[in-house]
Amino acid sequence: MENAFNGNGLRREIGLLSATILVIANMIGTGIFTTSGFIMAELGDPRALLLCWLCGGFFALCGALCYGELGARFPRAGGEYVFLKESFGKPVGFLSGWISLIVGFSAPIAAAAIAFATYFFQAFSIPTGNKIVFSLFETPIITLSSLNLTAIVVIGLFTLIHYQSLRIGSRVQNLLTLFKVALVVIFVAAGFWVGHGTFHNFQPSAGLSFSFSAEKFAVALIFVSFAYSGWNAAAYLGSEIINPRRNIPYALLIGTLVVALLYLLLNVVYLYAIPPVEMSGVMEIGAKAAVNLFGEHISRVFSGAVALGILSVLSAMILTGPRIYYAMAKDGIFFSVFGKLNSAHKTPASSIFLQAVIAVLMVLSASFETLLIYIGFTLSLFASLTVIGLMRIRMKIPPDGKGYKTWGYPLTPLVFIIGNLWIIFFSIKSRPVAALIGLGTIGLGVIAYLFFGFMQQSKINSTLEGDLLKKTISS
Repeated sequence: MENAFNGNGLRREIGLLSATILVIANMIGTGIFTTSGFIMAELGDPRALLLCWLCGGFFALCGALCYGELGARFPRAGGEYVFLKESFGKPVGFLSGWISLIVGFSAPIAAAAIAFATYFFQAFSIPTGNKIVFSLFETPIITLSSLNLTAIVVIGLFTLIHYQSLRIGSRVQNLLTLFKVALVVIFVAAGFWVGHGTFHNFQPSAGLSFSFSAEKFAVALIFVSFAYSGWNAAAYLGSEIINPRRNIPYALLIGTLVVALLYLLLNVVYLYAIPPVEMSGVMEIGAKAAVNLFGEHISRVFSGAVALGILSVLSAMILTGPRIYYAMAKDGIFFSVFGKLNSAHKTPASSIFLQAVIAVLMVLSASFETLLIYIGFTLSLFASLTVIGLMRIRMKIPPDGKGYKTWGYPLTPLVFIIGNLWIIFFSIKSRPVAALIGLGTIGLGVIAYLFFGFMQQSKINSTLEGDLLKKTISS
């Protein structure tokens, strides 16, 4: 039944279409409109850029095929937290949830909200005005501006939508995502049909030097992996997906394939519109391509459309993340209040609001920019651990032949693991500070786990002492 409850009290209300749309919504975000210029700066060749996006899509597809089996085996809320807890135990599972709370969801929510506000202001030519900065020892702590306040309002609005109802939230999510996919398809079709571009741009540019190296390609893949992040979204809502053993694998597979195709087509249009030398290092690559293809007058319309598209990924992350913290609290390794459902709406209200508060703090402090640098490193690390965990689970408990099994096993997980380890190695080599910050965050997670473990043990000891006292009195 669509409204049937599972063992955790969450309702199964998400069908295959909504689960697939959720994957697409989590993946198509600001990354595809901002990263290709940086990739061109690293590689210096249009064909290498397209190859990089193909490789990134292939890695994401391998990951989706592996996560599909894990989602079918453990169809519960929490995603990687549940998978790593089952394969490596609670400590590693907790660390993945810790990283998700800080790096995987709250920081990107803050970034997406500010990106929306920026594009929204551009679309309507709204001046950003002056900033009010509160400093401590000459270090900026809080920044107030019309841009930041708009971002906070958007976070608050979508938090309330997803707090109110999973069904309402998923319908809003579906509409925004369908709009975003339509935007990409129309942009690609119009670009080739009426756009002013040239296929000569696909040839190497004299203004750029191309010297292929494993390090440069791996660094470029860091940007690509950020743009592809979110391919595992449906796995986080295993407790709320109808027929999860079938629908989770199919949602991950179909969603990833659709996005990989759209990303490749978008980059072909970018190259058709912009000479490689002009593309190199440009962040607003989508807006620049639109101006080159259709003229200056289109920039405001495009900015407005992108702003609406960004709302989709913002909504998807606000919907997905709280299920992890809810699952951690239910297991007794996070504050118990975050493991409770709202009695009226049957949504993890406390977890939803916790995530919103952290995201708002990041918007105000602007610390999200630093956090985003190491998103690729930390999330790739835990994604690799999760797929290694699949292989470990397979050794202990072979598939029973009934549910979905990873296509191409064991080659598929090995390709994903090796590819991610390659990216991680070169990200440490080329971005050592970001890697150290990521490792520091993991270290704080270890301390947090020890704290919650101590609290849980103290609670157990108190209960045992109370039972012993009752027995002593009764005897």
